Amino acid sequence: MVLSSVLIGLVLLSVALNLWQWIAACCFSLNGARLSSRSDTLPGVTLLKPLKGCDSETKSCLESWFCQDYTGPIQILFGVASATDPVCDIVNSLIVKHPQVDARLVICPKTLGANAKVSTLIQLESLACHSFVMVSDADVVVSTDFLGKMMAGFSSGDVGLVNCFYRLENPSTAAMQWEAIAVNADFWSQVLQGNMLKSMDFALGAVMAVRADYLQRIGGFSSLANYLADDYQLGHKIAATGARITICPAVAGCRADIMNWSQVWSHQLRWARTIRFCQPIPWFFSILSNATLWPLAAISFLPNRSSFIIVAIALVLRVVTALHNQFRLTNGCRHLLYFWLIPIKDLLQFALWAGSFLGSTVVWRGVTYRVLPGGKLLACK
Repeated sequence: MVLSSVLIGLVLLSVALNLWQWIAACCFSLNGARLSSRSDTLPGVTLLKPLKGCDSETKSCLESWFCQDYTGPIQILFGVASATDPVCDIVNSLIVKHPQVDARLVICPKTLGANAKVSTLIQLESLACHSFVMVSDADVVVSTDFLGKMMAGFSSGDVGLVNCFYRLENPSTAAMQWEAIAVNADFWSQVLQGNMLKSMDFALGAVMAVRADYLQRIGGFSSLANYLADDYQLGHKIAATGARITICPAVAGCRADIMNWSQVWSHQLRWARTIRFCQPIPWFFSILSNATLWPLAAISFLPNRSSFIIVAIALVLRVVTALHNQFRLTNGCRHLLYFWLIPIKDLLQFALWAGSFLGSTVVWRGVTYRVLPGGKLLACK
């Protein structure tokens, strides 16, 4: 009797949390006005792009930043550790193709911390010449009005950092479709759910814009040099100054090269362990919102008609809300063909959740690290 009550309670709780996430997503507008004014009144922006290697999507992602419909001053600094990196040829060709853009390729050979990406950002930071600094991952592609929409987030003087949600744009394999559910359906709605409980005190790493004076106040990118989740730490430190963090309604796209199940699993496990180290208590209790795990557990232990009805309703709600979240973020319907992956994703998510507690190593950019308490990195020899 006790087990029955507990299981039914967990099913109902997971459904309630799932519906809460969906409502939080529905309440967030994914359309926003961009900052549009005369060029002499728009703030200058320096975009920092740390790069390493390239794939079939790199050129289109990088070129989208050369095509911004933003009349204020823009400086783009591409940073790479070695001049022999094949991405250098792509960057140089784009600089030649778009001579009107103030863009520069910078070789950043120094190792200034365990986080190689931040090491590059530290070396680029000293070359930034504008009052706003934006950081973007290499695999991010944006619309022409994206920069204007991001900068509109600074219309209030108490905002220190603006970030945005992102979507996986080209899930070309079943494994990538599984990851797309995690990104395009669940992650952004979970962030919004959390923001209903407290003010945002972290940042999302696809694109982040920060006031340069606030960046200096926290010690610049040097203060992030030995952390795994540099995006999380940047937002956390900015929030600690008393500044507000906001989410831009524009959505950035992420385009990844073809990945198989092993590659996606490795990526998701790194993500899970990163969140576990950054937010251990919320991550531990996040399993309660798994709206497939608990209904299936209830059927396994309580195989009766009432349980089947409750479970069926729970699973239908889970699939429908996830599909709707993906539709809103992607503005497309391709994901509908993969509705059957949603329960599978939830079961795999349980394995990832458990695996996040069973180790402290992650593989990032081909290097294995051990994550220390607090999220600091230590390269494994």
